[in-house]
Amino acid sequence: MLTITRQDGTDIAALMNDLGRRARAAAGPLSIATAAQKDAALSAMADALLANQNAILAANERDMDNGRQAGLSAALLDRLKLDPARIAAMADGIRAIAALDDPVGDILAAWDRPNGLRIERVRTPLGVIGVIYESRPNVTADAGALCLKAGNAVILRGGSDSAQSSAAIHACLVEGLEKAGLPADAIQRVPVTDRAAVGEMLKGLSGNLDVIVPRGGRSLVERVQNDARVPVFAHLEGICHLYLDRSADLDMAVAIAVNAKMRRTGICGAAETLLVDRAAADRLLAPVLDALAGAGCEIRGDAEVCARFTGAGPATEEDWRTEYLDAIISVKLVDGVSGAISHIETWSSHHTEAIVAEDAAAVERFFNEIDSAILLHNASTQFADGGEFGMGAEIGIATGKMHARGPVGVEQLTSFKYRVRGTGQTRP
Repeated sequence: MLTITRQDGTDIAALMNDLGRRARAAAGPLSIATAAQKDAALSAMADALLANQNAILAANERDMDNGRQAGLSAALLDRLKLDPARIAAMADGIRAIAALDDPVGDILAAWDRPNGLRIERVRTPLGVIGVIYESRPNVTADAGALCLKAGNAVILRGGSDSAQSSAAIHACLVEGLEKAGLPADAIQRVPVTDRAAVGEMLKGLSGNLDVIVPRGGRSLVERVQNDARVPVFAHLEGICHLYLDRSADLDMAVAIAVNAKMRRTGICGAAETLLVDRAAADRLLAPVLDALAGAGCEIRGDAEVCARFTGAGPATEEDWRTEYLDAIISVKLVDGVSGAISHIETWSSHHTEAIVAEDAAAVERFFNEIDSAILLHNASTQFADGGEFGMGAEIGIATGKMHARGPVGVEQLTSFKYRVRGTGQTRP
């Protein structure tokens, strides 16, 4: 068997398998921890984040300096950056998770059989979850807290660009666990940045890893989906569409388009393609594109858009399949809701799509015929977020159709088992 070591002599496989064994050992007591214990740990974690804000910001500044020297784009630096408001938001997110109902032990369904058996379907933790992510250090807090609330142990593997920020945040999570008397190994962080550590997680850590959640760019997610030997909750890309119907209110269309694209361009819920009903192009197109351009967005349009809006550059076929994660948007005129549905079903990554319309029939067609994880009416695509859904936070967005779809929150981080109660029945 090939042994992969770091330059300092660390055996990566042995290191990772030890993390897996410790996580599995922690998963047992965590699965039966009371809601009060878990919530006490979460509250202590939030307190620790705020108490250690200066240390977290100092660590983040080191990561930011390294990122600038490495030539990270403005969008990636924005993902990486922490400030007091973002740290406060992390703490608030953890408190919101604590305020959620404990999903573990929840009876999903119950029924009686004619033979007298009583059957219950009951929520249980998944076990040990591996989270592999890039750039965003806040994922350390979100993922650790969500997994804990759902009774799971978790192994966190952040990107090298956010290593110091993630380490500082992780220390606060461990502090919270210890104050609540829960195993410190319930939330572990991979202490090395070697890519080989990811490979070991994809193998399943000798059977100790139950699920992997990748959160990052296409190359990371593609590798995980292709190579993982355990189930994966993920989305490959966030190619999100915003469609402006002929019935759309103009002021609403302008406000939603600018927010959907420009609020934060580097998140997976940012709109990447704008579709405008050809029948309303005279009324909608110029005001919306003027507002986007005025906000600093580059416009790439089809031939009709370029003919109508001089500030647009030509879009190629590649633009329709591109997740820019930047201040760029592709724009196309379509023949009503039918044209929008056709374009979206051709090019969408099935993450999030939105329609701005006052015509109820158009909205219902859009909702019924588009097969994406999240659909919105008269609202920005940037609401594609577990926190905005009232889940406290999310560990990611899943676009698959098995087990979890859309924001992956505490309920999606559970499985279930059947409890069958009898009075001495035997099967004939």
